[in-house]
Amino acid sequence: MINLENLHFSYSKKKELFTDLNLQLKPGKVYGLLGKNGTGKSSILKLMMGNVYPKKGIATIDGVDSRNRDPDVLGNMFFLSENYATPSISIDKYLKANAPLYPKFSHEKFDALLTSFEVDKSSNLHELSYGQRKKVVISFAIATNTKYLLLDEPTNGLDIPSKSQFRKALLSGFQEEQIVIISTHQVRDLNQLIESILVIEDGTIIFHRDVFELEEKLHFAKSISEEEEGNVIYSEMVPGGYIHILPNQNGEPSEVELEVLFNALMQNKTSFNQYL
Repeated sequence: MINLENLHFSYSKKKELFTDLNLQLKPGKVYGLLGKNGTGKSSILKLMMGNVYPKKGIATIDGVDSRNRDPDVLGNMFFLSENYATPSISIDKYLKANAPLYPKFSHEKFDALLTSFEVDKSSNLHELSYGQRKKVVISFAIATNTKYLLLDEPTNGLDIPSKSQFRKALLSGFQEEQIVIISTHQVRDLNQLIESILVIEDGTIIFHRDVFELEEKLHFAKSISEEEEGNVIYSEMVPGGYIHILPNQNGEPSEVELEVLFNALMQNKTSFNQYL
């Protein structure tokens, strides 16, 4: 379990990024971490890894303080940064240097993922395009089989087929004891992957709900008209018309549109939460 308790954190003395931040994440879910630019999504992941330290409060992984950088804990965690760097070596040498750090690493899974991404394993990393290198590090991340997988903007740089393959790869290898956290702006790429939604704003988590709960309580309806029957919570123009969020009074299932949900929260989180 990941637990952030009363965290205070800042990069400068003038303004705190987080003030009294609390969050508890349990295994068995893919979490989507959403927020505007500069709200600290990447910093939350770095605090979990122990890459940066809180000014106050504590971040624990299975009860262990992340600041300890415990090797046993880190061997069961993988953080894929948005701004990752790869050395100018072959993929094989990259594996030999890094795979031993992760006790559950699967070479078979890594090879299968590279094949699905159409990346030649004999390649040198410095000879690959940005998108191809991204496929290599994503394959490595999934193949670690770590309990905690933290991904910062994983679909950036991927073409459309590769984004689909990423979703399939992540779901096919997902295990019940895992926690996967995806920090992203590309919510449309991950609409059918995320199971629980976290939204950060003004240094705190303002929204933490499971998708199945939202499906039960909200109805997302598309229409060619701006007007919609019923108590409309939020409306937004989309290509071909409008999409409305309404209370789910009839119990009819509808897919939760994450981007529309996020925009609704940013407009007025207080009025939105009263329907949940």
